Amino acid sequence: MKYAYFPGCSQESTAEEYNRSLRAVARRLGTMELEPIPDWNCCGATPAATVHPLLLYALAARNLAIAEEMGLDVVAPCAACYKNMNKASHALNDDPELLDRVNATLNGHRLRHAPKVRHPLDVVVHDVGLDNVPVSRPLRGLKVASYYGCLITRPEGGFDDPERPQSMDRLMEALGAEPVDWPYKTRCCGGAIYMTTEEISFRMSADILAYAKAAGANVVAVGCPFCQLLLDLYQDRLEALKNMTFNLPVLFFTQLMGLAMGLDRSELGLEKLVVSPFALLAETIDRPGEEMPKKSRPPAPKLKRWGEAEQ
Repeated sequence: MKYAYFPGCSQESTAEEYNRSLRAVARRLGTMELEPIPDWNCCGATPAATVHPLLLYALAARNLAIAEEMGLDVVAPCAACYKNMNKASHALNDDPELLDRVNATLNGHRLRHAPKVRHPLDVVVHDVGLDNVPVSRPLRGLKVASYYGCLITRPEGGFDDPERPQSMDRLMEALGAEPVDWPYKTRCCGGAIYMTTEEISFRMSADILAYAKAAGANVVAVGCPFCQLLLDLYQDRLEALKNMTFNLPVLFFTQLMGLAMGLDRSELGLEKLVVSPFALLAETIDRPGEEMPKKSRPPAPKLKRWGEAEQ
């Protein structure tokens, strides 16, 4: 299975460890080949749509056009990139007039039919398959609060329930961890308003960690660079707001996959985390134990994707 890989701006800067661990996991799986989109450009993030309504679609369309030339669907690990490009893909395929207007802005490329845009969590769970993820070092002792944030499950016709998703929880269980049930897994961290109203953003993030802690989690799994940044980099300030200690390492789900798959930790970027996971790992998965027993898991419910007819 081969995909056009759109790293986005964060994967080469603030979330470099997400990029590193995802690429390492894909290599180890062997069935998830990521071919970088050459000469890609920013998806526009949040500001593009406020500058001009057409700009968001034009920025996404150029990347989609290159992916179309590659003959591949797109994998976008950043939640904002995934949302923007997914939205643009559907809009451009559904509106020929919009597609013509956008194509008129492109230089050197022309989009005919936008490819699908996928989040890597979707690819791992539904294309690779949980039973095909090799686990050599089960994540025993890790109680994981799977935090999806407000974007990953929100695009219409997406790959999981938008309000009560289970894909990351099922992945964590397959890796040998204990997924905790908690009510804030799709609440917004405040990332979109961080630059303008920092205090409100921090309070929103503090609530997320407080609920994860109350649910018994000792680690948080994420699939969004901005969520990871707010919950990890500023955790001491979030603790001060709640007058409590969280001490919750915030790992990308690909880093947890890499740990369970026995990858060299230098490939996973664990040293970049502000809240260090090493003491927790020493107390849990680094302790000798028996092999994880095989067990069957019920299949995930089939969710209708955007544009699919009812079965």
